[in-house]
Amino acid sequence: MEAALLYTATMLTLAGIYAALALGLNLQWGLTGLMNFGLLGFIAVGAYTSALLTAPESAQHLGGFGWPWWAAWPLAALAGALLALPVGAISLRLRADYLAIATIGIAEIVRLVVRNEDWLTGGPLGVPSIPRPFESLGQPLGQFAYLALVAAVVAGLYALAQATANSPFGRSLRAVRDDEEAAKGAGKNPAAYRLRAFVLGAACMGLAGAMLAHFFKFMGPDALDPVATTVLVWVMLIAGGSGNNRGAVLGAVLIWALWAASDWLAAQLPGELATRAAYIRLFLIGLALQLVLLYRPKGLLPGR
Repeated sequence: MEAALLYTATMLTLAGIYAALALGLNLQWGLTGLMNFGLLGFIAVGAYTSALLTAPESAQHLGGFGWPWWAAWPLAALAGALLALPVGAISLRLRADYLAIATIGIAEIVRLVVRNEDWLTGGPLGVPSIPRPFESLGQPLGQFAYLALVAAVVAGLYALAQATANSPFGRSLRAVRDDEEAAKGAGKNPAAYRLRAFVLGAACMGLAGAMLAHFFKFMGPDALDPVATTVLVWVMLIAGGSGNNRGAVLGAVLIWALWAASDWLAAQLPGELATRAAYIRLFLIGLALQLVLLYRPKGLLPGR
């Protein structure tokens, strides 16, 4: 019974973290039309920032500051925003595909830095022993307490995202997305609005990275997979409905449920079949995306 409760809490916690990522991407792509294919870079910066600030002292990496999580998480969001600022300032004045290329490049640069700068990040050994909030409560109570914390953060991000979408700022973002020339004629600065949206979305990703690092209690270069941190979040947003914050959250929950269910089914198979079946997960995610694009091209909850 306890194992089932822990598994349920784990899956819901990860679904909540992915919902935070989808909300950040929705601000960039759904509202503003910015193609960010480098989510891994912003997630990693937020994850390592929080990990190094809160992890115990170690000769393997920088850190050992012993900060509490509630002080480190805002700085993780700030780190994601600061990384997005120069990338956006350089790329957002160009065509949309240049931004996509730039974000892929920055994600690869961040990946190489965390893998090779041993003095800073521990290199391949990573940062272990990251404290998880409420772990002193034991299991399963501590896991459910962390789930409640993640849910509260996601609820706060959702409220902020809704307020942004319904504000004059959000309407200006949609105007820039739909007709840049008309927005210019109305006195708007498209480059400035895009940069703000890009930075705010990256801050959400940095915060989600911090929550992920404290959930795993470890952060290393192999802990963040491009498929799981970039492709999966894009599928979640497209399936749920870009431009709609409720769709972003719904897509995160449904696609993560499909991803987790396929992993569980693969684990039930014997021997080598389990290894081969793991690749079916990618096929199922791709199939789900194709079905959504065929029958609900604007997503399950499309934006107005």
